[in-house]
Amino acid sequence: MAQGHSVATYLETIYLLSFPIGEYGPVARESPALAARVAELLGVSRASAGEMLKRLEGEGLVERGERKEILLTPAGLGAAEKAMRHHRLIECLLTEFMGYTGAEAHEQSDLLADTFTDEMIDRIEERLGHPDRCPHGWPVDTAVEQAENLELVALSDLGPGTRATIVRLAEHDGELLHWFYDEGLVPGTEVEIRSVQPAAGQVVVRIGEVERAIGERAAGGLYVRRP
Repeated sequence: MAQGHSVATYLETIYLLSFPIGEYGPVARESPALAARVAELLGVSRASAGEMLKRLEGEGLVERGERKEILLTPAGLGAAEKAMRHHRLIECLLTEFMGYTGAEAHEQSDLLADTFTDEMIDRIEERLGHPDRCPHGWPVDTAVEQAENLELVALSDLGPGTRATIVRLAEHDGELLHWFYDEGLVPGTEVEIRSVQPAAGQVVVRIGEVERAIGERAAGGLYVRRP
């Protein structure tokens, strides 16, 4: 098992790949390559990911499909959805009451998630006034998230002249998440695609009166809604 990655973190990652959007889209939940993507997104070796996936299978949280792909069992899906809710509410707590930035809150939430009981999370949610979304735009209610996935695309999928509003930020890459906040690429920001430059690996967008280039990796982690 890789240091720093709990069962909850693995379940969250498998969950995101099971309900793909944007950069999670190329690997569907039926793909045998899902195990490799879990390792990639968590920054661990395939061997480390494989050990944890065997543990999750032994605990009845994941199972293998006909093509040996990884699938969440009903128990695994329930545990993953609970982990996502905990993670997002802790992020809200850290930003609203403790002065953390959105990017910092994500990192700290990964460390703290296992220390809060369900009862504590319920109290946090009530004290926060039942927030709809985490600081990065992901719905606290996973049912809302899954329905909304169908309405969103990655910024990298849009063509020139398209206008859109940033709804969510990819969270798996901490450095990229910090960059989003540093550049003001946050939920609610309206953008217009000015040009797409595949050879340079970037798209040029206009935000207000300012134009800027965004690399493909970053554009793939900005999930937007078209008008």
